[in-house]
Order: sequence, then C-alpha cells, then structure tokens
Amino acid sequence: MLVVILMGSKGDLDHAKKIAHTLEKFEVPYVMRVASAHKIPLKVLEIIKEYEEKDVVYITIAGRSNALSGFTDANTTKPVIACPPYSDRFGGADIFSTLRMPSGVAPLTILEPEEAALAAVKILAMKYENLKEKIKKYHEEKRKEIEKADEEVRSNG
Repeated sequence: MLVVILMGSKGDLDHAKKIAHTLEKFEVPYVMRVASAHKIPLKVLEIIKEYEEKDVVYITIAGRSNALSGFTDANTTKPVIACPPYSDRFGGADIFSTLRMPSGVAPLTILEPEEAALAAVKILAMKYENLKEKIKKYHEEKRKEIEKADEEVRSNG
C-alpha cells in the first residue's frame, strides 16, 4: 500500500506536505516525486512504471495547465486524484485544466489537500481492513469537533 504524491514542480512542495501530514495521521506510507508532464513526460512514465505493480493511489499536484493529472491517469490502471493548488493568478480559472479532461481520462479532482489524502485512504481501505477503523475514528473526531463547536456557540449565545 502506497500513495505517490506526484508534483509538477518543487514549487508544489508545501501543498504536498499538507497531503503527507494527513496520510501520516492514518499511518499510510507515501512517497513524494517531482516530474512534469509538459517538460519531462518520459520521467512521468518511468515513475508510473516503477509503482504499477504495487497497491498505489496517485495524488497529482499541478497548477496552471494541469497535464500531469490527465497524463498520469491515461497511463495507469491505478486511481489518480488531482489536487491542484489554488492560484489567484488567473482568478482561479486555471482549475479548468484539471476539470476538463479528454474522453477516457478520469482523474478525480479534490481541491483540499486533507480531503485528497482522505480519499486516497478510503480507496486503499477497500483492500486494507485496518484503514477502515482509522477512517471511522477520524469521522468520529470530526463529529466531536462539530459538537464541541455547537456547545461553545450555544452556551455563549
């Protein structure tokens, strides 16, 4: 079991670290890699080939013109989750390069790093039973956070 966090550039590292932090909470192993589908597509293919025989979920991080997510998805049988970093540069419009994929190319798109990691864990939990209990515990912690917030707001109101 492994999550491959594949960045289009080292500039995506802060975004990747947020994903990694959540994976660490679930004790899911991950590896971070850098390769650009535009600049070095053969390197992307090498990385995909390296992990193809493993139980892997890819989380791709690329902004601007996000070829990385679609390129990765089109060259693997494994799940791909696109988690592009938000950019103000084009008023957020660069997200469309992640949302609009050609036919037969279907990476999932999740904008928040924590949620992208959670989705990867849930995919892996289909095979790894130990992750199901961790997900249940995570959901319960989130419920408790909301209950606590409600209690604080209600008592101060």
